[in-house]
Amino acid sequence: MTGTGSVRLDMVTLLVPDYDSGIAFYCDGLGFDLIEDRKMSDTKRWVIIGSAHGMRLLIAKATTHAQQSAIGNLAGDRVGFFLHTDNFSASAARCTAAGAEFESEPRTEEYGTVAVFRDPFGNRWDLIESVS
Repeated sequence: MTGTGSVRLDMVTLLVPDYDSGIAFYCDGLGFDLIEDRKMSDTKRWVIIGSAHGMRLLIAKATTHAQQSAIGNLAGDRVGFFLHTDNFSASAARCTAAGAEFESEPRTEEYGTVAVFRDPFGNRWDLIESVS
């Protein structure tokens, strides 16, 4: 894209039933940082979470029937999110303690150790510890 400026994916929306349960799981449970939590109206907040590596998620409260139906199925029942760790066992224990459910035992792939888990809202994640 010469001469058109650079672009980068900055943020992805993640639908949750309510803001506080989203913050509790993703920040307190998984360890993401709460970057911003700003009241926009009596019913809407601008909630951004992220990590030191620059990935950010907009936590959005589902308010319409279509949005509520999409909670937990944002990727059409595929793994939609990939969480990398440098300590698989510790991160898996933290996820489980926060309310995530692993679908299977960890397996070894050529790229590292991986297991699929569902967050409390139903979204599927890969927890991955990469091969060094």
